[in-house]
Amino acid sequence: MDALFLLIQENEEGRILIMRYSNAEVMEYVREEDVKFIRIAFCDVFGRQKNISIMPEELPRAFEYGIAFDASAIAGFDGETRSDLLLHPDAETLTLLPWRPEHGKVVRMFAGITYPDGRPFECDTRSLLKKAVSDASRAGYTFRFGAEQEFYLFHLDEAGRPTSEPYDQAGYMDVAPEDRGENVRREVCLILEQMGIQPESSHHEEGPGQNEIDFRYSDALSAADNAMTFQTVVKTVARSNGLYADFSAKPLDSKPGNGFHVNISVEPSDNTERMN
Repeated sequence: MDALFLLIQENEEGRILIMRYSNAEVMEYVREEDVKFIRIAFCDVFGRQKNISIMPEELPRAFEYGIAFDASAIAGFDGETRSDLLLHPDAETLTLLPWRPEHGKVVRMFAGITYPDGRPFECDTRSLLKKAVSDASRAGYTFRFGAEQEFYLFHLDEAGRPTSEPYDQAGYMDVAPEDRGENVRREVCLILEQMGIQPESSHHEEGPGQNEIDFRYSDALSAADNAMTFQTVVKTVARSNGLYADFSAKPLDSKPGNGFHVNISVEPSDNTERMN
């Protein structure tokens, strides 16, 4: 089977199309490509990504029944009263994690969350987004989103803890050598490309050590999944370079805050003029 990132195609209109995997194809890929760990990921109600790892032998059970987890310690999941929940991996979100070992590979899938009786969990933000997309479609509208995320890069101390010392003192759209973040952004963009996510542009932002990477328009669910993947990749690349990536709203009191801008395109089904 071809590598995951080779499943990216472009149609005649220049739009990116991603060929999706089925459950059976995921299991075949795992067998053929020496995959040893499957991360099943989801978000809490505050947008923090969580995951649980399973071995390949557990994958058929995960697809058929879901993987049980104790949700009592997950913020916003309502404590002990809803402690038993199930994660159902979405085969269409399968992606290889390129920074993990070449032998004994690691892949990730996002998951839906249900109660043991199959009812959707009310705090499953991905399911809520799916419902919103479905409601919009029934009303005759298709939404596409293009995200622009900003983050600061800070030095770590000798113990590996984040400091408040920015990685550089460059300003808006400065270039190297003042812009020391260019190699980090480059590495992030190349990894995202391997994962089937296409960055549109990147540059240094206004604050010291502040960076921005922008993305092409995509459907709502893909845009949300890609935003979470992007933050994981940035944090991973930053740490591998001895840095800390901070996406919080105001990392430095006297400096510009981080934006998370979302460009929205609305396409009515009756072919009337597009709204942006």
